[in-house]
Amino acid sequence: MEKYILKFSQIGIKDINKVGGKNASLGEMYNNLSAHGIRIPNGFAITTTAYKDFIEYNKLGLALNELMQLLDKKDFSNLTEIGEKTRKLLLDAKFPLDLQTEISDAYFSLCENHDMAVAVRSSATAEDLANASFAGQHDSFLNIKGEMPLIYAVKCCFVSLYTDRAIKYRLDKGFEHDKVFLSVGIQQMVRSDLACSGIGFTLEPESGFLDVIHIAGTWGLGETIVQGTVTPDEFLIFKRAIKNNKKAILQKNLGAKNKMLVYNDNSSGTNSTVLKITPRKWCNKFVLDDSEIEKLARWALIIEEHYNKPMDFEWAKDGLNGELYIIQARPETVHSLVKPISITTYKLEKKGVALVQGEAIGKRIICGTARILLSSKEASKLQSGEILVTNFTSPDWDPILKKVAGIITNKGGRTSHASIVAREMGTPAIVGTGNATEIIKDGDLITLSCAEGKTGYVYKGKLKYLQTTSPLSKIQLPEKPKVQLIVSEPEKAFELSFYPNDGVGLLRIEFIISHEVKIHPMALIHPEKVLDPDQSLAIKELTQNYNHKPNYLIEKLSQGVATIAAAFYPKEVIVRMSDFKSNEYSQLLGGTFFEPHEENPMLGFRGASRYYHEKYREGFRLECEAMKIVRDEMGLTNVKLMIPFCRTPEEGKKVIALMEEYGLKQHNNGLEIYVMAELPSNILLAKEFGKIFDGFSIGSNDLTQLTLGIDRDSELISDLFDEENEAPEQLIFQMIHTANNLGKKIGLCGQAPSNSPGFTFFLVAAGINSISFNSDALINGIEIINAAVNTSKIRDTMPGEMAIVHFNKLKI
Repeated sequence: MEKYILKFSQIGIKDINKVGGKNASLGEMYNNLSAHGIRIPNGFAITTTAYKDFIEYNKLGLALNELMQLLDKKDFSNLTEIGEKTRKLLLDAKFPLDLQTEISDAYFSLCENHDMAVAVRSSATAEDLANASFAGQHDSFLNIKGEMPLIYAVKCCFVSLYTDRAIKYRLDKGFEHDKVFLSVGIQQMVRSDLACSGIGFTLEPESGFLDVIHIAGTWGLGETIVQGTVTPDEFLIFKRAIKNNKKAILQKNLGAKNKMLVYNDNSSGTNSTVLKITPRKWCNKFVLDDSEIEKLARWALIIEEHYNKPMDFEWAKDGLNGELYIIQARPETVHSLVKPISITTYKLEKKGVALVQGEAIGKRIICGTARILLSSKEASKLQSGEILVTNFTSPDWDPILKKVAGIITNKGGRTSHASIVAREMGTPAIVGTGNATEIIKDGDLITLSCAEGKTGYVYKGKLKYLQTTSPLSKIQLPEKPKVQLIVSEPEKAFELSFYPNDGVGLLRIEFIISHEVKIHPMALIHPEKVLDPDQSLAIKELTQNYNHKPNYLIEKLSQGVATIAAAFYPKEVIVRMSDFKSNEYSQLLGGTFFEPHEENPMLGFRGASRYYHEKYREGFRLECEAMKIVRDEMGLTNVKLMIPFCRTPEEGKKVIALMEEYGLKQHNNGLEIYVMAELPSNILLAKEFGKIFDGFSIGSNDLTQLTLGIDRDSELISDLFDEENEAPEQLIFQMIHTANNLGKKIGLCGQAPSNSPGFTFFLVAAGINSISFNSDALINGIEIINAAVNTSKIRDTMPGEMAIVHFNKLKI
């Protein structure tokens, strides 16, 4: 009977003490999840008994303990020296002969008596636990082929128990060095060097939102993602859609993937991989097709349900047989353990000069001194509290990263090493900037802002910002009116879903069109009419993965809206169809070839009148097709649609009929269609509009400008623009009163409730059904509404005359 070897078929999750967390999880999946169709490469584990006997055979216990006692545990000034001595001690030690024999026998049994490439992975007993992942602390070796290279790789894994980063990590997590033991997993290599691989989470790693699966992938071996040497493709998948067999992909983001790790055929040792430049045509192509993305997501869901906790996992695709495999899985250890007890928001008082931008990790803003380090060996240059600027980080950087206030990297994505460590430490980071080490100068005073959505910005100098913290326990949503959010950016949706809310009262799709689509809808339908060579080339590059160009807009728009709808599901999300003005549409690629020049675009070709006009009718069809996908194919029936700037009831009927022609029939599959009440005609003819639409949403900005005859874009008379003027307020009061009498839902979305407590109070007293706030004004708005609901508190809680005037006006 073998003393040191356990096959995966002999291992389960209860065997952590024997084979470490990584191997125990592999055995658990191999034995329990293969029946569900999940492919896990076969292998075996070298038990912790082997490591213990290795230490005993060479009588290293006392020497290791003495070296650890010499470690400076306060400043870690001698960590590098102690680490080097410890690793040399282990590397110079001899392997027991019976251990070598058992490893060789198990290897040839796995390989069916011929040399085959295997992955050699460290698996510590304190690894992949729910409270300490130890991810990246110990070494793994890929593409190991042959008996002696394998045995040497196993010894190198033993040695990696005492890397500098692992020593410090154990101390940080409170583990005793001599109580942590190492197992080694030997696993058949998946030929992902000929295809692709990556990692995934069964939650959204930035916010901890539980209803999505996040997958990242790159060409070649997946170590480049964790190391941060590439910016990978990223995919978000909605769990509920997967369970209901609906179209489930919420987002597909193309990464640069400009390097790939592949086998080094000229080496059989531990340096058996090589980094090479990715062919250009591969950089511009997603590593997985939609069916493969959804297959991985289904597997991830099965894994999560088996372990009954959020997980992160590694996957690989074999380039020889085209099959997908799961090669690791472990409990997610950052967001799944943290439940928000308060909401902290950050907001720049004024933006400055942006030096670089990249992907934002976290939501904070910090100011500090930039310290450029080109290698972890330059750690002595870094002072505690400085902002690290570097090319990318790897696990060797971990002891250094504990000192920094922020992290900026040239390379990497949301799942890179820098991102993972930043989340674990609560440190803001901006990754994948491309050129931060060239643009930012060593010693510069900079502001790092991760509070502006998916994109993070590094600004020159020290900028002022506001930080507001509100305990969730003190925030009580009123029963009526509903308190909803105004949302534009899909990347903020998951974080905002944790705020107290009754859904989204206004989803502006213009942000998605301008930031994600970037192309005028009609330029996708008639690209031949775009006569500018530069714009035409830009359109071709953005749409290169789409044979039918209009599908580019349909996919981008549907995924942007679906991300927000999924974040708030099953709460209602009211999507306003596009309300760009002609001057705004002109700013999109190809836009100038389809838009008229108007002296006053605010009152021109916009809203409902655009939808059925021959100049935009085909573009509106694309919007409708995107919304049909969201509701019918993805199952997000919490989405309701809203028509802006509808001048007459006749226009309303035309648009409703056109939407039905395009597959969006009112009340089919529960579809409700609202109208913006933002023109005096909407209020004066509210009963007629009420026969056509299912509800109203007051747009106080446009209503005010049209009531007072003020172009709100005009700086000359901007001081006269006042939503609390008695004229627009009387119209708003009339609209609320009429809608309530008609039994139609009536809400308001505009700047006034976010800016004015008095105006919010007025709306509550008038009987509004819902009020939508910008996220930075939500908490204050809830407090005002709660005060206003109790009319006995009116004069005590509201500021001075304004509250009294509003209250007395409503008594008329």
